[in-house]
Amino acid sequence: MLHIYNSLTRQKEVFKPIEPRQVRMYVCGMTVYDYCHLGHARVMVVFDTVYRYLKTSGYAVEYVRNITDIDDKIIKRAAENGEPMDVLTQRFIDAMHADEDALNVLRPDAEPRATGNVQEMLDMIQVLLDKGMAYQGKNGDVYYDVSKFAGYGKLSGRKLDELRAGERVAVDEIKDDPLDFVLWKAVKPGEPAWDAPWGQGRPGWHIECSAMSQKLLGDHFDIHGGGSDLQFPHHENEIAQSEGCTGHKHVNYWMHNGFIRVNDEKMSKSLNNFFTIREVLKDYKAAEVRFFILNSHYRSQLNYGTDQLDAARASLSRLYTAIRGLPESGPAAYTYYENRFIAAMDDDFNTPEAIAVLFELASDINRIRKTQSDAAAAALGALLQRLGNVLGLLQDDPESWFKGSADAGGLDDVAIETLIQQRLDARKAKQWAESDRIRDALKAQGIILEDGANGTTWKRV
Repeated sequence: MLHIYNSLTRQKEVFKPIEPRQVRMYVCGMTVYDYCHLGHARVMVVFDTVYRYLKTSGYAVEYVRNITDIDDKIIKRAAENGEPMDVLTQRFIDAMHADEDALNVLRPDAEPRATGNVQEMLDMIQVLLDKGMAYQGKNGDVYYDVSKFAGYGKLSGRKLDELRAGERVAVDEIKDDPLDFVLWKAVKPGEPAWDAPWGQGRPGWHIECSAMSQKLLGDHFDIHGGGSDLQFPHHENEIAQSEGCTGHKHVNYWMHNGFIRVNDEKMSKSLNNFFTIREVLKDYKAAEVRFFILNSHYRSQLNYGTDQLDAARASLSRLYTAIRGLPESGPAAYTYYENRFIAAMDDDFNTPEAIAVLFELASDINRIRKTQSDAAAAALGALLQRLGNVLGLLQDDPESWFKGSADAGGLDDVAIETLIQQRLDARKAKQWAESDRIRDALKAQGIILEDGANGTTWKRV
């Protein structure tokens, strides 16, 4: 039975979908003005894994993840580049999709863009104005009146008085309360604008998720996810908007993944301590990055460093070594491992514990290969791959994984195979010095040879 830690109630709860065997899930996506960094990769991979596991568990899942393509940062970057905003955003949407594909992240069922759903935002703002939960300031902006929503602060656990005590923005007669947040920004020179009953302008950031989730998933759905940095104020404001509009509960389960940290600071563009996905993929395989992310629980803080990625590389090599060279096998019943894997994932998507089960399986495979035969271990190998696939791992052919691809200037596969044959010829002729020379030359190129009963295999390191 699946349990999910609900950020709203601050406890694990049995997952009970609104509709039997159906799940509607919304995740806050990217603001597309630059390349995605590893913090974005964690959101992508975490909720992709949730999506995969729910589907594996037999749920029909409707997964929506939005794209923010109108925002202060986007406007600023487009102006700096001297290019149209839609050209800027499309370029980085394409780059985001390329990063996702590399990380084996499945596309959501729907990926709405803010600019394509402005009418839905206008409709929601009008309802809030009509209900007296929003007002127009003297500057033309439209604000949400947090004092009119009794539940404000319930997601973050913050109280209005405490928030006001820490608020440094002075009340300057534009807003009734410093905590009131903008729903609609009045038009400014050089900025994009849409017509609205209260004047031209553009939507605020928070309103887009309320409007798009309601449009695509209804006004009450199962799971809402995103990074923990969005819990306040973005998700808090989203609850206020949506529940203020409908008068009833917005989301049943709120999920938030932890930060990736560098030198004990959150990785972010604002701190300029971020590593883009494509930068990291120059030195590490995408599967190694995915493993690195999943080897920590999604709610925990995750420390980034080359040591951690090197460990991910070594771990995946262990798993691939266990199944390398195994014959194909049909399905077999090994309920002990599968039940433990399911128990781990049912415990709030505990991927580190699920991965530990994979390593136990690998150890058992290695033992059977040594004491019995490769054929005897084949069914367990198939199970290891199948469970790994639930996490989006172990989807490469083992030989391809180890051989990889030649770096610029490195030996290609044909050259390596030619040298291996020359070494075999030298060994047959008992020319041991020549055989050792070829082995050492390959090792210097990062090619490791492994002699076995079935011949010589090789891998790149």
